[in-house]
Parts: sequence; C-alpha cells; structure tokens
Amino acid sequence: MNTKKEIREYIWNFLEENKLGRFPFPLKNRIPNFKGAEKAAAFVFTMPEYKEAKVIKVNPDSPQLPVRAQILKDGKTLLVPTPRLKAGFIMVKPEWVPAGEERKAASLKHIHSYGKEVPLTELPKIDLFFAGSVGLHRDGRRVGKGEGYADREYAIIRELGNPEIPVIGTVNSAQVIEADIPRDPYDLTIDWIATEKELIKTNTPYPKPNGIQWDLVTEKEMEEMPVLREIWELTKGKAAK
Repeated sequence: MNTKKEIREYIWNFLEENKLGRFPFPLKNRIPNFKGAEKAAAFVFTMPEYKEAKVIKVNPDSPQLPVRAQILKDGKTLLVPTPRLKAGFIMVKPEWVPAGEERKAASLKHIHSYGKEVPLTELPKIDLFFAGSVGLHRDGRRVGKGEGYADREYAIIRELGNPEIPVIGTVNSAQVIEADIPRDPYDLTIDWIATEKELIKTNTPYPKPNGIQWDLVTEKEMEEMPVLREIWELTKGKAAK
C-alpha cells in the first residue's frame, strides 16, 4: 500500500469483509459508518478539550452522528459543513433544539429544520474540530475519502483567523493502520483518535494548514466551491485596507 487510494481500498474492503461496517452501504467512496461508533464517541466526551469547548465543528457523516447529537445535549453549538462546502457551514445552537430532538436535529436529513447557514463573516470562533476519516495512523496522519474537504475546511477557518485547535477522528480500531500514509503539505493531521477500544493521543509531529494555499486552488474549484471565492475576497479586501 503505497498510495492513499490503495490504503482507502484496503480499509473499505477489510471493513466489509469483516462485517465491521454499518448502514449506509456500500462503505466505499464514503467516510464509512462503523460498529462501535457510540463507544468511540463516549471516549471523546471524557476529554477536557471536549468539556471546555463551546463551538464544535463536526463532519456530516453517519459515524459522527453520536458526536453531533451529544454536542447539542451538552448545550454546545454545532457547526456542520454544507455538502461540497457550497454554502459554507450550518450552525445549530442548543437553544434552537427542543429537548429530546437532539439526534434528529444532528442528522443530515433534518439539520436544516433546526439550524441555519451562517455567512463566513458571522462564523463564531471554533474550539474543536472533528474530521471524518477512512484511515488513521497513530502519528496523526490521515486518509479521507479523497476529496480533500476536511483539509480545506480547517484551512478555511484558519484563513479567517481561527486559532489552531485540536482535531479529533473517531474510527473503528481496524481503521488505525501502520501503513506509511503519504502526506502532502496541505493535509490535515489528527491530534486524538477515538476507537471503540481506546483514546489515542497522537502527539503528531506534522504541522496543520495555517490557511489556504491559494497557489493550489484552481478556477474550477472556485466555481464549484463559491465559499473559496468569498474567502479570497474577504481576505484580499482585508489586505487592501
């Protein structure tokens, strides 16, 4: 396994063959839902970093639903990126969710009924960041599903002035691998890994993105992700003042 693509394929196949995945199927080409997602989430809720956080960004994938629901139950503000980041982020404040409806409000199907899309200029300071992962190394290197959204989301909030914050990945223990995951300079690294068995502090030696690498952003990406053009104009405007 020399490439990220090969690592992804190996993990997706391993989860399927060993029946470690859960609905939705197929597991391939997505952040796979996994058996033990609730146990992995429970480890996170014991962390001081979680307890102290007020605003938490979580990916919209199925295995992180337990995390999103608990954030609202614990009276914290939830931020979830919109599909393909086309409209930035959806914010759900706990006071907008009636007691007992937190899991529904945190589901992708119903989140728009409880939350609202927030313009980048009104994005609150984020304290904690969850990244969906296909595979993780104990040193913090990560393989996503191959579209680069978590990397880009973190770069966006840093570009907008958010300080560097801890990044957490929840996965099945079978997704924690020893393979030598290739790493690009813009790749997001993980500080904590929660599995159904344990909580792992990665002590990652690799730096995180401190902003968007504009020289790598294509015109096509600007069109597909209008949020990038908006940030370019915001930050360029700031620089011009």
